[in-house]
Amino acid sequence: VQLQASGGGLVQAGGSLRLSCAASGRILNSDGVGWFRQAPGKAYEFIARMAWTGDTIWYTDSVKGRFAISTDNAKNTVYLQMNRLKPEDTAIYYCSLQSRPGGAWHIRGPGTQVTVSS
Repeated sequence: VQLQASGGGLVQAGGSLRLSCAASGRILNSDGVGWFRQAPGKAYEFIARMAWTGDTIWYTDSVKGRFAISTDNAKNTVYLQMNRLKPEDTAIYYCSLQSRPGGAWHIRGPGTQVTVSS
C-alpha cells in the first residue's frame, strides 16, 4: 500500500489546514495509520496515530488540542485537521502505516509541505 499525502500549503499563524492521505490499496482493520513530520534540519517526529478501526488515538504533546486525526474507511483516506497553526509546525508532513499491531511504522510515500508564517 502506498500513501499519497496532500493538502499542504502556506498559511498564517493561527490558521488551519486539512491534510489528506489517500491509500493506493485497502487498509486492513488490523492496521494503524499515522502522521509524521520533519522540520528543516530536524529528525522525523511522530505526531498522531490511530487504529484503522477508529480507536487508540494518540497525539504528541506539541499538537494535542490543535490537531485531529481521522479516517474515511470507505475512501481509504486518512486526514489530519490542523488548527491554530504555529510557525514551529512548519515541516514536511508524511502519512504512515503500521501493518500489524505492535509493528514498525513505515512512511509509504511522499510528504506534503506545510509552511506557517508568523
